[in-house]
Amino acid sequence: MTIEVSPSFISDSLLDRDAFLTGLLNQVSASEKSGWVQQIKNDAVKWVRHSVIPNTRDEEWRFTDLSPLKEVSFNVGTIHELSLPDDFALPEVAHRLVFVNGVFAANLSDTENLPAGLKVGNLDVLDDDVAQEYLAQPFYFAQDKSEGTRDVFTALNTAGLNDVAVVLIGKNVVVENPIHLLFISVAGESAIISQPRCLVIAESNSQVSLIEEYVTGIGEYLTGKMPVPQEEQVYFNNSVTEIWVNENAQVNHNRIVLESNAAFHISKTAVTQARYSRYTCNTVTIGGKISRHNLEILQTGEQTETTLNGLTVIGDKQLADTHSAISLNHPHGVSKQLHKCIIGDRAHGVFNGKIFVPKPAQLTDAAQLNRNLLLSSKARVDTKPQLEITADNVKCAHGATVSQLEDDEIFYLQSRGIDETDARKLLVNAFAAEIINLIPVSSLREKLLKTVVALTSK
Repeated sequence: MTIEVSPSFISDSLLDRDAFLTGLLNQVSASEKSGWVQQIKNDAVKWVRHSVIPNTRDEEWRFTDLSPLKEVSFNVGTIHELSLPDDFALPEVAHRLVFVNGVFAANLSDTENLPAGLKVGNLDVLDDDVAQEYLAQPFYFAQDKSEGTRDVFTALNTAGLNDVAVVLIGKNVVVENPIHLLFISVAGESAIISQPRCLVIAESNSQVSLIEEYVTGIGEYLTGKMPVPQEEQVYFNNSVTEIWVNENAQVNHNRIVLESNAAFHISKTAVTQARYSRYTCNTVTIGGKISRHNLEILQTGEQTETTLNGLTVIGDKQLADTHSAISLNHPHGVSKQLHKCIIGDRAHGVFNGKIFVPKPAQLTDAAQLNRNLLLSSKARVDTKPQLEITADNVKCAHGATVSQLEDDEIFYLQSRGIDETDARKLLVNAFAAEIINLIPVSSLREKLLKTVVALTSK
């Protein structure tokens, strides 16, 4: 049994026990907002001050050691007078929001000629009552027993709430072209922390495709100089994305993380699905010294469809951790999840997927599969697909596989005139393509496939 304790009832003697966390909090919470937004920030500050950075003694973090994160001193970074490289823009998208180090860059964004019923921008585009209804709800999800939602990193992001990427799709609005949410991290000679925030509201009977992309900035394009090589830039992205899929709405969410090899990326995606809604998430994670994605789905009505596809590609001594929790609380829900990992060198992959099917969720159809491809004898994966079922009339399955490239497959390709190196590339590319080909933007698919081939050919 889990007991939630509000920070207001905890002794002040337990405040600020974690010096590193207190330092981050002081960095990110300096800005003041007005009214209800400041109240949300204040509540989150209280929560953070009573918390500590998780360690490997915590069950949810036992394979993910954050000690390297705590060894770095981070500052809030700001970048001004930027230009956007052509290879950061996606020609297939009609509208784009750009944030640099967590700060909205209006001059790099494209929010003109929006169709009726679509709002794209920062928090200013929302009416105050709508913003209050939807913003920062993951911080309060604990009352709904949603697993892990009230974590310290979500609270830290809320404590530093400043700019928010907002997409609101009105009732019965169908957005034909994908919307691009681009978050650029640019670190100089000192390490920086940025806290991107997204709020997506799909009202009833609406449809939209989103590209949520995190990249490391190319300093020579953005600032006129490049003091630190792109692949060595040190920064900490602590992001939160809130997605509300209302009745009979459809959201195709494509989440791309392309971080520097020295970066830290910790993120929360919290999705609420009303009845008859359909949500798809295609996630590709490449790079990062340590990355962690907490993906949480809360079903609030019957007959929802949830599809989660993920691909992680890591090498060197990188660590990538994916935790998902799907709470199917109503009848006739359908959930399908496939998560793949390609792990090379001495890298470490982690997958923990939970699906909760309580007694009211009769006639649920849920499936979960984690497939892992190890490219070296030193690569490691810890995987735990998990079903918790109390309903008695359901169709549920879960599983995991861990394998290396098969010698007979390589031999077969060699017998067709393909040398061993190219045969290995072809097999790895086919393993990754099953996920990458689901992304609805061809230029992005091509870039990701080339990146995977380059990284796994070293």
